[in-house]
Amino acid sequence: MGQDDRIRTFIHGFDEKLGGGIPEGQIVLLAGEPGTMKSTIGFNILYQNALREGKAGTYISLEQGRDNLSRHLEQMSLSPHDVESKVSIVDLGMIRRNLDGMADRTWLEIFKMYATNLKRTLNYEILVVDSLPVLEVMARFENPREDLFQLCEWIRDLHATTILITEMKPNSEDFGKHGEEYLCDGIIHAKMERVDDANIQRRIRCVKMRGTNHSPNYFTLMFQNGILQATRIIAE
Repeated sequence: MGQDDRIRTFIHGFDEKLGGGIPEGQIVLLAGEPGTMKSTIGFNILYQNALREGKAGTYISLEQGRDNLSRHLEQMSLSPHDVESKVSIVDLGMIRRNLDGMADRTWLEIFKMYATNLKRTLNYEILVVDSLPVLEVMARFENPREDLFQLCEWIRDLHATTILITEMKPNSEDFGKHGEEYLCDGIIHAKMERVDDANIQRRIRCVKMRGTNHSPNYFTLMFQNGILQATRIIAE
């Protein structure tokens, strides 16, 4: 698989560790504790691919409202307005609240309906879902492992590269509760690392990526002037 068949993360210094990026069509779990810039990383992939590669993308938010998310992204120099012709942000929480009389069991159908409709109208190549644990809770999976397997198979049929954001507890090594780490093709892990009494670094690594000879090592994750960068671990 060449670099033309990959979706770049546009984290400077990180795509090289992934053989050029994420293989097209894969489902990747973007896992990390709070504050590790998961939403920023996810939208950065959509933003940069839209600006630089002309690729269409969709960001489905289940927790954070569209306005709050947009304000956050503006502050990070990743304005949704720059890519609004290529990137759609769906506030599924607001949509769900406005659909009076619909039972909770239809939450997953609402998610699928919007993902399918946008695939048809926008024909996105990249899908970011923020976040998987909220989707699992709201969908009220009766048999979580089987239901999650079926969801992943359904997502694959969208023929898009999909980033599933998932929240981890601090210092946890569990990337999911229902076998997410086995169902997904790749795992990117972001974490906080205390380096001394006063300083904490964000770090990132690729835990796994099918079809890719990748580095398993952590790199320091830095963000400056709207640019994400992965560098060698700064001396502790």
